Amino acid sequence: MNDVAIGLVQLTGLVQGRYARVSQRHDLTPVQAKLLCVLLEGPRGMAELAGVFGVEKAALTGLMDRAEKRGLARRAQVPGDRRAVAVTLTDEGRRAATAFYEEIHAELEELVASLTPEGRTHFEQAMAEIIERCGGGC
Repeated sequence: MNDVAIGLVQLTGLVQGRYARVSQRHDLTPVQAKLLCVLLEGPRGMAELAGVFGVEKAALTGLMDRAEKRGLARRAQVPGDRRAVAVTLTDEGRRAATAFYEEIHAELEELVASLTPEGRTHFEQAMAEIIERCGGGC
């Protein structure tokens, strides 16, 4: 591996470690936390969520079963399409998602807090370029 690859792997470890710790403090698994954050943006279909998580719809069912059991999210039929199911946050899920998001945002901001304004701008531009090139799903 080259220096950039090593750095990206190390950075991934730092981000995932913080994400896992914050998830645990909120009594969530990292996957549940991701689900709640995705749903903060608005309702999603099960097929769309399966794409976001990179799994088959059937594999997403267990995650949704647990989220519903905890009162964090709910599934509902899409009017006019018997096969489509929309997933939304409950009020409790929205509170949990917002609290998690605010804490993880602060934790991740700490990682870049020591960058100069110019360094931060370059870092943000490089990340945006990579994410856009990969369609957000590399």
